Amino acid sequence: MMSLRRLLLLLTLLTPLLGVNASAHQQQEAVTQVLFNPRTGNVEVMHRFRLHDAEHASRLLFGADADLLGSQADRERFATYVHERFQLADGSGAALDLTPLGHEIERQFLWVYAEAPIPPELSALRVRHESLFEVWPEQANLVNVERDGQIRSAILQAGVPESFFQF
Repeated sequence: MMSLRRLLLLLTLLTPLLGVNASAHQQQEAVTQVLFNPRTGNVEVMHRFRLHDAEHASRLLFGADADLLGSQADRERFATYVHERFQLADGSGAALDLTPLGHEIERQFLWVYAEAPIPPELSALRVRHESLFEVWPEQANLVNVERDGQIRSAILQAGVPESFFQF
């Protein structure tokens, strides 16, 4: 019979392997933070995708040879794809002109960044985020909007790709 100490050691050694297998499945969700930064005067946008999901989606969208880990060009292509499917607009529908700032891989995530000047007298924000909806109909894009210390959130999906935030 195995001792308790050996059993605990075995579980400790096997737990990371279980985590790798579980994390290999697609989560089909992304998180976007929209931050109103009074110090810079900009609306800062940070999209976070699980790298595994982004890799799989890239191969479906751009071809089987797409490689986000190994190719700067493929990462830029994915970032452009995200920028084209994300829009911010004021309450009247006038688009905020987002400037892409870049992208990076951090551990298991791919980050995509953009910013725009905060429009004067902005009292409402319309957010549209359609990234990966054509790949996975069940994709969920969580959007957190932070302004003046308050955070408002919405989950955008293929049937409801847009949300409206009043300030």
